[in-house]
Amino acid sequence: MTGVDEISRRRAPAAERNKGPILEVLRRVLPPSGLVLEIASGTGQHVAHFAAALPGLQWQPSDPDPAHLTSIRAWTDELPNVLEPLALDVRHRPWPIDRADTVICSNMIHIAPWAAAEALVAASGELLSSGGALFLYGPFRRLGGHTTPSNEAFDAQLRARDPEWGVRDLEAVEALANGAGFVLQEVVEMPANNLSVLLRKQA
Repeated sequence: MTGVDEISRRRAPAAERNKGPILEVLRRVLPPSGLVLEIASGTGQHVAHFAAALPGLQWQPSDPDPAHLTSIRAWTDELPNVLEPLALDVRHRPWPIDRADTVICSNMIHIAPWAAAEALVAASGELLSSGGALFLYGPFRRLGGHTTPSNEAFDAQLRARDPEWGVRDLEAVEALANGAGFVLQEVVEMPANNLSVLLRKQA
């Protein structure tokens, strides 16, 4: 990497902490080959880590923020299995991609309006074929309540910043996914009170 690329690389401490645990789940649930579309790639730390560890897969990062797209390029420009990042806002249809084998999205639906979750699930349902997976990572409420006091406090902070943000109910996300042709296949408890949620597209 050049000095310019190092300067362009943004770093998020949370992404650095959780990229390893997420990768361990992805190793198990992703197919050995195919195209993985990452929604809201952010800094690019995740996709760089995943692509280096899983070279049999082709990775398509995306983000609506131009500064993030620059950072993603800086993190991934030496990885041959990472495509040029797409400028993609989930709410703007059609998406600039017509197929994928898996869609992954980490830490987005709680820092965006519910309409973003609706758009993510609906478009993923159209993009993925039968058997394709939608993988979500982040904090969730379960059975109508928060799983920990820290998640409850985090939710309050989010809603104070923007009333349309907030930690989502897993059951509401599952119902949304069911309507787009997905079934909930697995929920994995992760560090820092987060969950990995695997939704599988049905025939």
